[in-house]
Amino acid sequence: MDLAAIEAIRQLKYRYFRALDLKEWDEFADTLAVDAVGRYGTHALGKPLEFDGRAAITAFMRDNLGPSVLTTHVANHPEITVDGEIASGSWLFEDTVIATEHGVLIRGAGYYADTYRRDDDGRWRITATGYRRIYESMQALADTPSYRLLSNIWAAPADQ
Repeated sequence: MDLAAIEAIRQLKYRYFRALDLKEWDEFADTLAVDAVGRYGTHALGKPLEFDGRAAITAFMRDNLGPSVLTTHVANHPEITVDGEIASGSWLFEDTVIATEHGVLIRGAGYYADTYRRDDDGRWRITATGYRRIYESMQALADTPSYRLLSNIWAAPADQ
């Protein structure tokens, strides 16, 4: 069992989610192999999303998860299998999305299925990623009269 590779892959997936949530697009892109494929299932956007290549995946995330879309992702229960310079993994995830311009809160959970490769620079990168939803829910923030967004890292400070 290659414990060093397993830990490197765990850190890779954590970095993928952190960079995504903090909108650190260069770091996010670096978690993906140049030839990565992304297959994301979402009901909120009405159809499965399919992207081929690091540039396409990163461009979609950058263009669609701007400052008015707040996200958090939590990943647990990694099951990682390493076979030399390639690996596969499964992750339970939970996500929360607050789309401030649309006034909606989306929550969900599912399982990611990934493949990985150790590239020529010695770093592990995601070669394929996608998930199967267990559930996805959406509610209008207006339906919760007591809801207030008290902090938004990308919003201008409120006038005092």
